Amino acid sequence: MAKKKETNDRIADRQSRKEVLLNRKQAQQTRRIRIGVAVVAGLLLLVVLAAAISELVIAPNQPVALVNEQEITLGEWQDRVRFERAQRIILLNNQLDAFQGNVGIVQQVAGQAINDLLQTELLGQNALNRMIDEAVIVQAAQARGITVTDADVDEEIGRTFNFYDGALPTPLSTATGTVEPTPSITPLPTAVITDVVPTNTPFPTATVGPTNTPGPTATPVSAEAFQEEFGGLIAEFEKLGVSEEQYRETVRIQIYRERLTEALSEEQELPDEAEQVSFFILQFETEEEANEAAALMGASDYLSVWNEIRSQTPDPTSGSTAQASEILWRTDSAVAASLGAEITVAAFELPVGTPSDVLSRAVDAETTRYYLIQVSGREVRPLSDSEFQTSQLEYLATFIDTQLTGNLTMTEYDRGRTPTSPVLDPLFTAPP
Repeated sequence: MAKKKETNDRIADRQSRKEVLLNRKQAQQTRRIRIGVAVVAGLLLLVVLAAAISELVIAPNQPVALVNEQEITLGEWQDRVRFERAQRIILLNNQLDAFQGNVGIVQQVAGQAINDLLQTELLGQNALNRMIDEAVIVQAAQARGITVTDADVDEEIGRTFNFYDGALPTPLSTATGTVEPTPSITPLPTAVITDVVPTNTPFPTATVGPTNTPGPTATPVSAEAFQEEFGGLIAEFEKLGVSEEQYRETVRIQIYRERLTEALSEEQELPDEAEQVSFFILQFETEEEANEAAALMGASDYLSVWNEIRSQTPDPTSGSTAQASEILWRTDSAVAASLGAEITVAAFELPVGTPSDVLSRAVDAETTRYYLIQVSGREVRPLSDSEFQTSQLEYLATFIDTQLTGNLTMTEYDRGRTPTSPVLDPLFTAPP
């Protein structure tokens, strides 16, 4: 019995030592695993922290574009995108209030603003393009000694709200007389246009009329009313995550744009007058009908046919598509914008009083219209305010393009980083 007990004790002792060794080995393995997990967790934490630091601290200061070595940073661009989104959302909310909650009307009136907000990447790219142009504008303005102070910004904001701090608003220009031809419409006594008897219809006589109608003078508001309206606007922006400083910076850039535009106009001595033309015009939907009218002019004269078409009562059942009208004192760019290059060339080259051949203009891939014109006058005349402003803006655009040539670097760091906030209320995209 004693021997058996001794044997059992030795076996138990060996098992105890084995268990101790096994437990010790398992403890070491567990410790290694824990250390490994801790190291991996630490590395993951470092990666997360590095990513957060990169995205929140480093990334906003990375350039998305360089204009003449001046950086436009990611943070600046993202702030601008948020501002433009907020601007459109405020517009939509105001429209919704104005139309008493009728979303359908808002979708029709302000559909472009809704589309802009839905096309996030396109809105972001357009915002960056504007910032690039603005960088050129500020650089060029400052190179010419142009500055914009905080007081200038305050004054411009006040003017936007019709607040003039006790002063009177700048009066609008008054209408000035100008000589404009008016058509001499003499109906010809015939029911069928092919039976027109040639008559000598005189050219239109000149009458004096205003070149523009002055708009109403703005009614100045009180300081209290201004502060209330302006404060309300800023509160709306801040609610959407846009600061007052961002709003003021946008106003500052606009002032720089206006002042540089004026400076460039003086430097280049942009003309405030241009050759302009007045002409009678007949429009047809088919070439056959245009050719028939041209043949009639060969038998009589242009104005007889023009007067006949102009004096006819519209009749949808007649089958005629002819329309007669008169274009009064337009520049070549204005004519080209509305009627195309071929008609513009004819209007500025034909002798006064000479009918044109049949002219054509492709309206779209499936539609072509045909025209017969006769110039009634052509002379150098003062540009209207809107025409001169158009000329100024066209030169400014050319100037910006020239300055950017070889001086613009796009880093593409904005890819995938376009802000989507503030978010458009789904109300504006729901079926009305």
